[in-house]
Amino acid sequence: MITFLREHIWLILFVIWGLPLTYYRSRFRKMVYQTDHWVINIQPKFVKETKALFGFYSPPGQGFLKLRNFYRFYLIVYLILFLLYLSFGK
Repeated sequence: MITFLREHIWLILFVIWGLPLTYYRSRFRKMVYQTDHWVINIQPKFVKETKALFGFYSPPGQGFLKLRNFYRFYLIVYLILFLLYLSFGK
């Protein structure tokens, strides 16, 4: 069991950290596109979402800045995890 964990630690970390990503991305996209419909999660719309992520667009409504900053933090940790994998994981 310990050997399995050592050999697959990066996969385990990516899965554990990546599971909530669908929920946070869904909340972010619903706030950016101002809809509550589930279809927004599978539509190939990225321009407004990218602008909102980098601060060039801010939809009206409460809580957007808090959600955006949390989503940024989440993605930055994901990026750091990926960079650590590229540096030490192979």
